[in-house]
This record gives sequence, structure tokens and C-alpha cells, in this order.
Amino acid sequence: MSNQTRRFHLNSSSDIAELPKVHRSNFNWLQPLALLAPSGVWLLLLLVLPTLIIFELSLVPDIRPGDLVNPSGFDNYIRIFDPLYLQVIKRSLFLAIATTIICLIFALPVAYWIAQMAPKRWRNLLLLGFVLPLWTSSLLRSYAWITILRPTGLLNSLFSNFGLPRLDLFNQDLAVLIGMSYGLLPYMVLILYASLEKLDKRLLEAAADLGANPVQAFWQVTVPQTLPGIAAGSMLVFITGLGDFVDPELLGGASSMTAARLIYNQFLGSAQNWGFGSALSMTIILVVSVAIALLIKFGDAAPKR
Repeated sequence: MSNQTRRFHLNSSSDIAELPKVHRSNFNWLQPLALLAPSGVWLLLLLVLPTLIIFELSLVPDIRPGDLVNPSGFDNYIRIFDPLYLQVIKRSLFLAIATTIICLIFALPVAYWIAQMAPKRWRNLLLLGFVLPLWTSSLLRSYAWITILRPTGLLNSLFSNFGLPRLDLFNQDLAVLIGMSYGLLPYMVLILYASLEKLDKRLLEAAADLGANPVQAFWQVTVPQTLPGIAAGSMLVFITGLGDFVDPELLGGASSMTAARLIYNQFLGSAQNWGFGSALSMTIILVVSVAIALLIKFGDAAPKR
């Protein structure tokens, strides 16, 4: 075999050896793309495109007969800063934040007891007890609270039997707060339980050996370890509470207008102003996006030891 023939034979062999590597490289690149394609198409069709449509609608001006100056689409966003609508947004933020705080206060000791103190054979059953209310419709749970909180409801009937003064809770922000806290408490318990179950008890024993009392050990050891779970649960409750429509509509009445109810009135109510309703929706989406960005940035931060 001549040198030129041998050189051609060697080059061909090396090219053939490289073919599987190229094919494998392409396969490694296409495999994650194929796995992500279904969820990507789902998000594109049900999240990205609807958000873009809402943004486009938010720029549609509200032109009414007799207007001397054609309004701009940005007037929908400027209108949000009207004191009347700012009050509605403030009430929505207050209810969402207050619901988050209430759920955190009640869920943290319950989740801690289930994760660390309850017998292991009962833990799944106790968690099931908190999940059971989620098996019913939120609408039915709100109607249940109506029968409890209305002036002739169960609570006032019970107070009357004991000679106590009747409470006027129905159609108030307090009734909305009770309904939202009851509906979102199981989510907070489940998330905190998943975080507290991984608690390193050796650190608690070390803190006790160093002279820390239970309160100090809780704030300096338990809370820093469960901080990502606290952040995730709080963010979930806050976002859900900010967009809640059923509880403010059924328990709050006309005096408890929230952003979700205001958006509903713009689309399906008497206002029929889709541009302003879309601008309100984009504002809520922006607030939620900022909250999620903060959670991603600070939620997984490892506690300092």
C-alpha cells in the first residue's frame, strides 16, 4: 500500500471515528430541548401569549362620545393612580399581607409540632386533616363562612345563647380576612412541614449544650434553617391572596372592593372598560413578578451559621 493510499485510509478511519461523537453531541443537545418542549409550548400558549394580549388591550384608549381630546392608551395606567383606585390596591395589599402574617403565625407552630414532636405514625394522618378542606370548592367554603358570620348566623346565635353581644363581622374586611386565612392556611402548613422535616436536630442539641433556652434556639437555629420554606410559603399565600376574588365578593360586600373585584367589574360588570381592566391586570402581574423575583433571589439563600 502506497503512502498516499495509507494516508487516505487513516484519514477516512478518523473521520468515521468522529462521526458517532458528532451524532452524540447533537443528541445531547436535542435531548433536553425535546424534554422541555411540551412545557415550553404549554407556557407559551397559556401564559406568554395571554399576557401579551392583556398588555395589548391595556394600551387601547377608552374613547367615549363627546371627548374633545383623543385619549392615549397610557391613560389607562395613569388612571390607576387615582386616589379611589389606589385605595382599592392598598386594601388588596393589606388583605394579602395580613393573610400571610396570620397564616404564618398559626402554621409555624402546627407544622413544627407535626414535623418534630408528633409520632411518626400519625404525621401523614395529621397532614391529611389539613389537606381535607382543599378537597372541597373554595366557593362552598366561603358559603360556609357566610352561614357562620352573617348577623343571623351560627356565631351570633351562639353568642346570644350565652348572653354575649352580637358581632357585626359580615360584609367587612375582617370577614374577608377570616375567609382568606382559612382557605390558605393548609398551603402554608404543608410548605413549612416540608422545610421543618429536614431540620438538623444536632444544631438544636448544640444550642442547648451552649446554654440557649428554647426561645433562643427557635429564633437562632430553627428559623434560619427554615427560612427558605417560610419565604416560599409566605410568597405563595401572598400571591394567592392578592388575586383572590371569591372571598372578597361573598364575604366583603360592596364596602370591601379589591383589585380582583375591580378587574372583574371592568371586564364583566357594568363598567365594560377592557383597557383599564387590562392595565390593572398588568399592574398585578408586575407586582407578582417582582415578588417571585425576590423569592428566587433571596429564598434559597443559605443561612449563616
